[in-house]
Amino acid sequence: MSWEIILLGLFGVAGWYWYAGMQTREQAVAVGRRACADAGLQFLDDSVALSKTRLARNGSGQLQFQRDYRFEFSDTGDNRRPGVIRMLGERVEWVSLDGEWQPGRAASVTRLH
Repeated sequence: MSWEIILLGLFGVAGWYWYAGMQTREQAVAVGRRACADAGLQFLDDSVALSKTRLARNGSGQLQFQRDYRFEFSDTGDNRRPGVIRMLGERVEWVSLDGEWQPGRAASVTRLH
Protein backbone atom coordinates (compact mmCIF):
# COMPACT_ATOMS: atom_id res chain seq x y z
CA MET A 1 0.00 0.00 0.00
CA SER A 2 1.28 3.41 -0.80
CA TRP A 3 1.32 6.20 1.74
CA GLU A 4 -1.04 8.29 -0.43
CA ILE A 5 -3.86 5.79 0.05
CA ILE A 6 -3.27 5.70 3.79
CA LEU A 7 -3.22 9.50 3.93
CA LEU A 8 -6.42 9.70 1.88
CA GLY A 9 -8.07 7.23 4.27
CA LEU A 10 -6.99 9.30 7.27
CA PHE A 11 -8.44 12.45 5.69
CA GLY A 12 -11.68 10.56 5.04
CA VAL A 13 -11.92 9.43 8.68
CA ALA A 14 -11.14 12.95 9.92
CA GLY A 15 -13.81 14.41 7.62
CA TRP A 16 -16.39 11.88 8.80
CA TYR A 17 -15.58 12.61 12.47
CA TRP A 18 -15.91 16.37 11.91
CA TYR A 19 -19.20 16.02 10.01
CA ALA A 20 -20.73 13.67 12.62
CA GLY A 21 -19.57 16.00 15.37
CA MET A 22 -21.21 19.01 13.72
CA GLN A 23 -24.53 17.16 13.40
CA THR A 24 -24.37 16.12 17.05
CA ARG A 25 -23.51 19.69 18.06
CA GLU A 26 -26.55 21.05 16.19
CA GLN A 27 -28.72 18.54 18.00
CA ALA A 28 -27.17 19.52 21.36
CA VAL A 29 -28.04 23.18 20.68
CA ALA A 30 -31.68 22.17 20.04
CA VAL A 31 -31.71 20.05 23.21
CA GLY A 32 -30.27 22.92 25.27
CA ARG A 33 -32.88 25.32 23.90
CA ARG A 34 -35.68 22.89 24.65
CA ALA A 35 -34.46 22.02 28.16
CA CYS A 36 -34.19 25.71 29.04
CA ALA A 37 -37.60 26.51 27.57
CA ASP A 38 -39.19 23.60 29.48
CA ALA A 39 -37.64 24.86 32.73
CA GLY A 40 -38.55 28.52 32.08
CA LEU A 41 -34.91 29.56 31.63
CA GLN A 42 -33.09 31.63 29.01
CA PHE A 43 -30.61 29.71 26.81
CA LEU A 44 -27.67 32.10 26.42
CA ASP A 45 -25.50 32.73 23.34
CA ASP A 46 -27.48 30.13 21.34
CA SER A 47 -24.45 27.83 21.40
CA VAL A 48 -22.82 24.87 23.08
CA ALA A 49 -19.12 24.03 23.46
CA LEU A 50 -17.64 20.55 23.26
CA SER A 51 -15.90 19.84 26.55
CA LYS A 52 -15.18 16.10 26.48
CA THR A 53 -15.16 13.27 23.93
CA ARG A 54 -14.60 9.59 24.60
CA LEU A 55 -15.72 6.17 23.42
CA ALA A 56 -18.54 4.45 25.32
CA ARG A 57 -20.86 1.52 24.73
CA ASN A 58 -24.55 2.04 23.98
CA GLY A 59 -27.37 -0.21 25.17
CA SER A 60 -26.61 -2.70 22.40
CA GLY A 61 -22.93 -2.93 23.35
CA GLN A 62 -21.68 -1.01 20.31
CA LEU A 63 -18.92 1.58 20.70
CA GLN A 64 -20.01 5.14 20.01
CA PHE A 65 -18.62 8.59 20.68
CA GLN A 66 -19.85 10.08 23.94
CA ARG A 67 -19.67 13.86 23.90
CA ASP A 68 -20.25 16.37 26.68
CA TYR A 69 -21.34 19.86 25.64
CA ARG A 70 -21.32 22.84 28.00
CA PHE A 71 -23.65 25.80 27.70
CA GLU A 72 -24.88 28.68 29.80
CA PHE A 73 -28.37 29.74 30.79
CA SER A 74 -29.94 32.41 32.95
CA ASP A 75 -32.82 32.21 35.38
CA THR A 76 -33.04 35.97 36.06
CA GLY A 77 -31.55 37.55 32.94
CA ASP A 78 -28.72 39.04 35.01
CA ASN A 79 -26.60 35.94 35.61
CA ARG A 80 -24.95 33.00 33.85
CA ARG A 81 -25.31 29.47 35.14
CA PRO A 82 -23.63 26.33 33.74
CA GLY A 83 -25.36 23.47 31.97
CA VAL A 84 -24.14 20.21 30.44
CA ILE A 85 -25.60 17.97 27.75
CA ARG A 86 -24.26 14.42 27.35
CA MET A 87 -24.78 12.79 23.95
CA LEU A 88 -24.04 9.14 23.15
CA GLY A 89 -23.87 8.97 19.37
CA GLU A 90 -26.92 10.97 18.29
CA ARG A 91 -28.92 10.17 21.44
CA VAL A 92 -29.24 12.46 24.44
CA GLU A 93 -28.22 10.67 27.63
CA TRP A 94 -28.95 13.51 30.04
CA VAL A 95 -29.08 17.27 30.53
CA SER A 96 -27.80 19.03 33.64
CA LEU A 97 -29.04 22.49 34.51
CA ASP A 98 -26.68 23.75 37.23
CA GLY A 99 -26.42 20.33 38.85
CA GLU A 100 -30.07 19.31 38.42
CA TRP A 101 -30.05 16.17 36.28
CA GLN A 102 -32.91 15.66 33.83
CA PRO A 103 -32.62 12.21 32.28
CA GLY A 104 -35.76 11.68 30.23
CA ARG A 105 -37.18 15.05 29.30
CA ALA A 106 -34.83 16.06 26.52
CA ALA A 107 -34.15 12.53 25.30
CA SER A 108 -37.09 12.65 22.88
CA VAL A 109 -35.41 15.22 20.61
CA THR A 110 -34.97 13.67 17.20
CA ARG A 111 -32.28 14.20 14.61
CA LEU A 112 -32.40 17.60 12.91
CA HIS A 113 -32.49 17.96 9.14
